[in-house]
Amino acid sequence: MKPTYTTENPWTVLETEAIYSNPWISVRQDQVINPSGGKGIYGVVSMKNKAIGIIPVDAEGNTWLVGQYRYPLDEYSWEIPMGGGPVERDVLESAQRELKEETGFTAARWTKIARVHTSNSVTDEEGFIFLAEDLTAGETEFEETEDIKIWKLPLKEAVEMAMRDEITDCISVAGLLKAERVLATRQNK
Repeated sequence: MKPTYTTENPWTVLETEAIYSNPWISVRQDQVINPSGGKGIYGVVSMKNKAIGIIPVDAEGNTWLVGQYRYPLDEYSWEIPMGGGPVERDVLESAQRELKEETGFTAARWTKIARVHTSNSVTDEEGFIFLAEDLTAGETEFEETEDIKIWKLPLKEAVEMAMRDEITDCISVAGLLKAERVLATRQNK
């Protein structure tokens, strides 16, 4: 049985202070009264873009990962193609742009398979993940900050990498697992 709960906000914000802002994020610190009545602070990172992830899959069941060095982690990361889309832009339009930029592909068939929050205890980041099929190859359009390697492999192998913690990006892990489930469900119908 699903537990009962209230959807009303149990937090009281006493004061808000803007701490930092750049073109991608803003950081604020709130003086709050928490749900148990105690006073404290809460830091929030607000994203200025939607997170967009894409799992391209061809007719043979292959996908493409992109690899790059992730500065905040200080390590190399294999991920699904992804990026940011302006909040006012349609998320599908952003997904189509990101797939083209990072892999060169365009896709004739798009399926939104997930809406996620990446770290909802500290950020308001909202992400959308798409399955892209019926692919047509083209040229990549990397941004100047991107030094990306592209790797074609079976979707099943990418899922196994996520299960072995060789892929740790949460949008990639969620997207790969959901894509595998969506495709398996289609085959079983």
